[in-house]
Amino acid sequence: MDILIYLIPASLLLGGIGLAAFFWALKDRQFEDPLGDANRILKPDWEDHPAPQSKSA
Repeated sequence: MDILIYLIPASLLLGGIGLAAFFWALKDRQFEDPLGDANRILKPDWEDHPAPQSKSA
């Protein structure tokens, strides 16, 4: 029963850290465009990278 003296504050501290991380992610706009992100992973990234250069001798 004495272990609850340590477990309750530890769980409150970890829950507070998780809540702070969630609010930080909201403030940092991490959840701004979930549908765009879901569609973006299905497309190839060819337009993001330049075409490979061919070496001519």
